Amino acid sequence: MIIPDNETAIDMIYSEAVSATVAKVIRDSGDEPLTVGVHGDWGAGKSSVLLMLEDAFSEDDRTSVVRFNGWLFQGLEDAKTVVIETIVEQLLQDRALTTKLKDASKKLLKRVDLMKVASKAGGLALTGLTGIPSPDMLGGLVEQGKKLLAGGTDLTVGDMTGYVKDVTDCLSDPEAETLPAHIHAFRSEFAELLVAADIDRLVVVVDDLDRCLPATAIETLEAIRLFLFVPGAAFVIAADEGMIEYAVRSHFPDLPLSSGPSTYARNYLEKLIQVPFRLPPLGYLETKIYLTLLVAGSSLDTNSTEFEALLELGREALRRPWDGIGLSRGVIEKHIGAVSAELENALILADQLAQPLAEGAQGNPRQIKRFLNTLNLRLAIADARGIGDDVNSAVLAKLMLAERFKVEFFERLEAEAAVSGSSKTIAVLEKALRKDEEESEKPEKPSAAKDVGQTAKAPEDEFLNSEWVRRWAQVTPSLADEDLRPYLFVSRDRKALFTAGSNLALKEDWIEKLCGSTLGARAAAVEIAKLTPGEIEQIFDVVAARIRAATDLKKRPGGIEGLAELCKISAHLQTPTVRLLADLPSGQLGPWAATGWDKVFTGTEAKREFTKLKADWATLDENKPLQLAAGGGRRSHGKKTG
Repeated sequence: MIIPDNETAIDMIYSEAVSATVAKVIRDSGDEPLTVGVHGDWGAGKSSVLLMLEDAFSEDDRTSVVRFNGWLFQGLEDAKTVVIETIVEQLLQDRALTTKLKDASKKLLKRVDLMKVASKAGGLALTGLTGIPSPDMLGGLVEQGKKLLAGGTDLTVGDMTGYVKDVTDCLSDPEAETLPAHIHAFRSEFAELLVAADIDRLVVVVDDLDRCLPATAIETLEAIRLFLFVPGAAFVIAADEGMIEYAVRSHFPDLPLSSGPSTYARNYLEKLIQVPFRLPPLGYLETKIYLTLLVAGSSLDTNSTEFEALLELGREALRRPWDGIGLSRGVIEKHIGAVSAELENALILADQLAQPLAEGAQGNPRQIKRFLNTLNLRLAIADARGIGDDVNSAVLAKLMLAERFKVEFFERLEAEAAVSGSSKTIAVLEKALRKDEEESEKPEKPSAAKDVGQTAKAPEDEFLNSEWVRRWAQVTPSLADEDLRPYLFVSRDRKALFTAGSNLALKEDWIEKLCGSTLGARAAAVEIAKLTPGEIEQIFDVVAARIRAATDLKKRPGGIEGLAELCKISAHLQTPTVRLLADLPSGQLGPWAATGWDKVFTGTEAKREFTKLKADWATLDENKPLQLAAGGGRRSHGKKTG
């Protein structure tokens, strides 16, 4: 079952604590104007906090909550006018329509209409900080308005003149002829609207502001601060602080870099947002509880008594995560009863994935959801193809951790297992870890300390020495004896490893010959030439992956002769081969990389790219053997001696 990635009122990460605190801050502030920021990375749960905040005020008749999503209106309207119109329209829907409320809203909307006309008036653009045209613009505004719509089929010039007269009536007060006076008049009229609505508090929740273009984000924040920041109004803004700071820098590119201990962008943000709340990433135990609830919720009815009891246990554990109790089987059996098959599966998967996802996904709820959804999708694909019994969810999840967080390591496993199904790297790694564990359990003898240290040393391999890889290998289950091909098959998002109906056993033999001697590669190429271009490319991908996984590139790795033979029978593989050579770490390459390709690369594009690659290698002072093989060094030496 796919887990929806939407904001939700079902709190699995204790966001309710944040929403309840924000609600308390708003209530305790009386009628003072207030701006609250809910900050966190994309996917941290900001939108869910806003949804829970709306629920917190749902029973309060004296509070009106308005939701505004700037991303929905991106590029459609001036952001200042849209946010104001949204608030007015929502108030008219939520509150009893009285003459007083209608008049106040009509008066305010006239000012909004004036702003909209001015924003379309070409040279009479709105000012960067206010959105209100200066008084000397107003005279020309009418004429610009006439020109703007004179060609319309539904409006006449007379209609437009009347329209402009209506929207400028609100500025007829002789005392409101200066720009500051216009701003104060707007704020005053907005305050009158809240009084006419007969509410104690207006709470505006602003979501997805960090997804908007910089200009839209800044205009929305300025509309809040300059026009709407009046007694009785509270604004809760969910946004990634880093993205808003970027918007400030983009909108005001001439700002100095810093002012005192903070940047100008940070100071600007702190001026707009008075009370910041930051959503922290999930830790290990929190991730484990979240995973358990997500997996259980995907198989249980979230409205069922069983799930609600599990959810309450999870919340209780999240209140005191330092206790380390979490959602264990013992806790569940004590409070709910026997652990069902669905809960058992959830607990096993959470125990397996919690640590790697807490680190790899940095405790981000959205990334955790995406991982689980990908896992569920691949399991569904396996079922649809009739190989569901060959795919164990725990094995697939473990491989996906490597695929997601250690790509180079996964590609090595993929290359090794694509043919035979097993991975030599995994076998060596698990054997080394077992040996380490056995040695650590032996009584320590001073005389044997040196030998133990030598035994526990990992093989000279960057992956086998990687702390992440070693922790990954300790995640259950063991993979050394698993046939990994079904898992690679359902995981092939980017490239195909196998072709339906192809003779895999025969291909295995050809691939081994391509990665062996020159004579063997030539013999295999004769048979491979009879395959379709797609099948040849498939074999090329496997051989190329083996070369990328090679740990010693000073000597010619197995498979290079095979690639040369494949290039001879399929010219379209010549350029990919050149690019493969370019992708290999140049500092580790031996002279072989630059020699022997003249009769292989016959295509124009391949020749051009290889010539450029050799020229780059010829300047590579840190790898003298490769530099000399590529034709470098000699010329400079000759010039020096000549």
